Amino acid sequence: QVQLVESGGGLVQAGGSLRLSCAASGRAFTNTAMGWFRQAPGKEREFVASIRRNGYTFYADSMKGRFTISRDNAKNTLWLQMNSLKPEDTAVYYCAARRPGYSGTYKLASEYEYWGQGTQVTVSS
Repeated sequence: QVQLVESGGGLVQAGGSLRLSCAASGRAFTNTAMGWFRQAPGKEREFVASIRRNGYTFYADSMKGRFTISRDNAKNTLWLQMNSLKPEDTAVYYCAARRPGYSGTYKLASEYEYWGQGTQVTVSS
């Protein structure tokens, strides 16, 4: 079992920044890749970014250059630094723990087995 708790969401103006955190407990955090996804009202859950155990990162095209995913294995913590936020970034953001040893793209929700409860990010225009 893995427990994930996100924090850091809130209301920000367009062009602003937020830093999301995800605290992990349970199964060894270092054993798995981690990811961030988001879901806006009426839309499907969308891949944002992911990071492998060795620190290699993946990003959705629309987030490249604006968002940065990072992790601290010693602190069992995952972060998502979001800069130059746009109103279309408004969504509930979820962190997720990937199935260990699973082959794939690191970008599909189906590759992740544990999810946090989500944190709301609202970007005003």
